[in-house]
Amino acid sequence: MASFRDATAADLPDILALMTDDVLGAGREGLDFAHYMLAFERLQSEPDNHLIVGMHDGRIIATYQLTFISGLSLQAARRAQIETVRVASDLRGQKIGEAMIADAEARACAAGCALMQLTMNKSRTDTARFYQRLGFTPSHIGYKRDLI
Repeated sequence: MASFRDATAADLPDILALMTDDVLGAGREGLDFAHYMLAFERLQSEPDNHLIVGMHDGRIIATYQLTFISGLSLQAARRAQIETVRVASDLRGQKIGEAMIADAEARACAAGCALMQLTMNKSRTDTARFYQRLGFTPSHIGYKRDLI
């Protein structure tokens, strides 16, 4: 089974490999490595922003980003936002995703969060079933707008 830890700069090549290991990621990632390193450094400087890797037998097999967001709505609930959820394609279907979400939930509870939330590309129908099986509900419609 996987164990989870905070990512380091040395993990970036493996994380990027996971990010491009699917149809959507392969088409939208791939900038100069220095660009990702700068983003990692920014992320590391934000105390409520965490990049996590899943390890098994010395190999990075999964990754996710977890951001804690304080807010006023829902009785001033603190939220955990999950992003960049990836599992190595050769290991999908082996409960690693479930372990990853359990790890995120434990971290969110320890940080005082009242709920976890995420967005996903609506073309990922298998992923939607996965999240719903884990108790997430498709309660909102999300919108994005490019700024660059």
